Amino acid sequence: MNTFDSFRRRAQQALFASLPDHIDRLTWDRPRIVAAQRDRCRALLAVAKERSSFHRARLAGLNPDTFELDDLARVPVMTKAEMMDAFDDVVTDRRLTRAVVEQAIAATTTEPVPVAGDYVVLTTGGSTGRRGFFVFDPAAFATFGATLMRAAMARAAAASGGPPTGVRIAMVAAASPIHATGAVPCILAGSPMEFVPVPVTRPLAEIVNRLNDIGAPLLYGYPSVLAQLAAERRAGRLHIAPVSVTATSETLRPDLRAAITAGFGVPLANVYGSSEGLVGASAPDEPSLVFADDTCIVELVDEDDRPVPPGMPSSSILVTNLYNQAQPLIRYRIEDRFVAAPATTGDGHLRADVEGRAADVLRFDGRDVHPHVITTRLANAAAVVDYQIRQVTGGVVVDVVAPSGLDAPGLAADIRHGLGAVGVVDADVMVRPVPSLPRDPRTGKLALFVPLAS
Repeated sequence: MNTFDSFRRRAQQALFASLPDHIDRLTWDRPRIVAAQRDRCRALLAVAKERSSFHRARLAGLNPDTFELDDLARVPVMTKAEMMDAFDDVVTDRRLTRAVVEQAIAATTTEPVPVAGDYVVLTTGGSTGRRGFFVFDPAAFATFGATLMRAAMARAAAASGGPPTGVRIAMVAAASPIHATGAVPCILAGSPMEFVPVPVTRPLAEIVNRLNDIGAPLLYGYPSVLAQLAAERRAGRLHIAPVSVTATSETLRPDLRAAITAGFGVPLANVYGSSEGLVGASAPDEPSLVFADDTCIVELVDEDDRPVPPGMPSSSILVTNLYNQAQPLIRYRIEDRFVAAPATTGDGHLRADVEGRAADVLRFDGRDVHPHVITTRLANAAAVVDYQIRQVTGGVVVDVVAPSGLDAPGLAADIRHGLGAVGVVDADVMVRPVPSLPRDPRTGKLALFVPLAS
């Protein structure tokens, strides 16, 4: 048995053993979640102070034994740049050096290459900025996987009267297991939950043929690709009839949601799964995500890292991962804009909408322009299937995938008018029809916004 086979076996055993408990956690009320957060944060802080010189300095003055959640605000914010610069001092296992992790990533092809036999590595940010490395031991990956799966498993069990077995899912996502959507199919191979990978980096016609051959009853994928597949289904080239569709790993924009729902005619769920370990999932056709804040503390903050109330968009979120003690992430900044929903009378989990990344905001001569100024106009153009917005000096270039019927000059004029309405006068706007958009060759993710090169 090679090192990855051993890792996979241990991760699967831990994941499926823990699923009943994770399904039960979906009903936890707020006091129970808060109590679990406090106890697990105390354990995390104790390990971080003892084994990580990076965190020992940041946590000076905090006593893990008497820690309360209100004390978390005293801990400095942790950024990706700081984490990567001090990686060897952040981790709590001395075998996990940045050099060794880099070697494992470079050696990865069709399946993960475990570090020291005990850790798989996920990466983030490679297509749009500095990469981050995140290591998971089998128990941590089992928790990550359980939080990704538990809501869907609970719905399936309620519908069938028991836990599902022999479930086959087509996963149209990352080509490489350094991304979560590429790692999950590898780690769950041979289990009762079979994810069949279909890399998004392949040509669309090849993806369609592969899905037709698989014929899986469940379909997961990046929403930008699911929308194209919905169009292929309407055109009669994609013949599958999934009973449910789940979007993951990219912002599920309203236009994409509408296109996917219209094309497949089945309920659409949404999953937020970050390489940092935070997971959220929506019920079918529900816009808001329910986050697994029994496993990660999530703080919604403004530009000055002050808490924002429900209904107000955050500038970013600060995540404290409570289950990954090998690489403690404590108040780690993720540049996503969340809008929390008011508390409900049901379970006590955080409910929020994800509006994209803070880095997506375009800046013209010191003026911030919300991406909705442009994206709403693209969403209203029926011919547009997908797009990428590239900021250039004095304006934007918008590459659009539109099989037919695109009025590029009219769309450019509409975008120019919208920018003018928010104070960006006489912007240069070019709309270019393209057959496809560039994706990261390993993760398959698409950068929706490309900022002006400095």
